[in-house]
Amino acid sequence: MFLLQSPQMLQLLEKSLKKSLPESLKVYGTVFHMNQKNPFKLKALVDKWPDFTTVVICPQEQEMVDDSDHYTNTYQIYSKDPENCQELLGEPEVINWKQHLQIQSSQSSLNEVIQNLAATKSFQVRQTQCFLYMSFDTVKKLIPSLLDVRNLPPGDGKPKAMDQEMLKFSSLDVTHAALVNEIWHFGGNERSRRFIERYIQNFPTFCLLGPEGTPVSWSLMDQTGEIRMAGTVPEYRGRDLISCLNYTRSQALKKLGFPIYAHVDKNNIVVLKKNIQFGIYSPAL
Repeated sequence: MFLLQSPQMLQLLEKSLKKSLPESLKVYGTVFHMNQKNPFKLKALVDKWPDFTTVVICPQEQEMVDDSDHYTNTYQIYSKDPENCQELLGEPEVINWKQHLQIQSSQSSLNEVIQNLAATKSFQVRQTQCFLYMSFDTVKKLIPSLLDVRNLPPGDGKPKAMDQEMLKFSSLDVTHAALVNEIWHFGGNERSRRFIERYIQNFPTFCLLGPEGTPVSWSLMDQTGEIRMAGTVPEYRGRDLISCLNYTRSQALKKLGFPIYAHVDKNNIVVLKKNIQFGIYSPAL
């Protein structure tokens, strides 16, 4: 594998991945933020350059020191030839298969590749299938050919007004990481708390503060730039606060030029029905 080290190479990689959207979305979004400030110290590996076939994004070796920290030990993969990338992904210098890790992709065609690798290397795989949503503004900017105006919802997607006397828009700080970690479905441990702290320190966050001045609903971004870990404290649920946050967040990130996307578990029917400003999706690992 070839390590892309210069800013010029990473910028060329971003432009090339843009041509392969939406299949390359997870890797494209990650490289986009690597070209901003690369706050998570990620590296980009390609099988060859400049005419690459497979891209693997992952943290640098000094970041993946805890073999059990699957929050940090995360890989984003895109391949133009998924049927023939198994041997490449099986190499130990590409992916450390001895660790507890995550592999993320926007290509369902990589499912079989990972399953085959699991069989040959005798490790267990737990697969999660989701819908990967992009905001209409992001689709319009990056891949307008996919935008079907017939399927657009009426209006501008703006939710009903909330009680601004009781709730205030704000951002999270590091002291709020414990609260997010407590409610996050995939959190609840010390490793996830530390990872959430890095999110808060390095990416824009959005929250609603209750009368006591503490967050009651929030939304964060992960190392790929994807919207993640949205949550609401139990006593404020049922008020559709996440929709208010979604709209405000989308308007703010649009001004920054960020691609706006998020995934939802295919079985999470409630959330799927409430995604009023997300409408183009592709299956993701």
